[in-house]
Amino acid sequence: MTFPVVATVAVGDKAPDFKLQADDGRTVSLKDLRGKKVVLYFYPKDDTPGCTAEACSFRDNLARVTSKGAVLVGVSRDDHASHEKFRDKYHLNFPLLSDDGGVVTEAYGVWKKKKLYGKEFMGIERTTFLIDEGGKVAKVWPKVKVEGHTDEVLAAL
Repeated sequence: MTFPVVATVAVGDKAPDFKLQADDGRTVSLKDLRGKKVVLYFYPKDDTPGCTAEACSFRDNLARVTSKGAVLVGVSRDDHASHEKFRDKYHLNFPLLSDDGGVVTEAYGVWKKKKLYGKEFMGIERTTFLIDEGGKVAKVWPKVKVEGHTDEVLAAL
């Protein structure tokens, strides 16, 4: 099995633009968020232990994120219906965007070869990007460890 070479998005790069459907049915584009800091976090799968812990931590700290002039957006390859169920089950208060075609996860370089129980497969590497008001990447957290991650993001804002 061969795996594609993945482009990476680094600090100082212009953040790749996107237009994706949110869990509430509206379309969210990065261009529409210009003028605000954007915390863009990519996660592997709705309603799994690590992804749930990360989403709930962001949920519980959303007021602290927005008080620093930032918006928070989560992205995975799950479809709209999955996001809606995940949002409702955990009372998530920020948009979850569906990249079911994989264009955005590939553009940001987070669709990577992973290994679990000796098997290799492609999946989202948990990664967070802080995008500044002008649309440039200000900080990248690759291979995020969920515990303490929200505090790292808040410290960077």
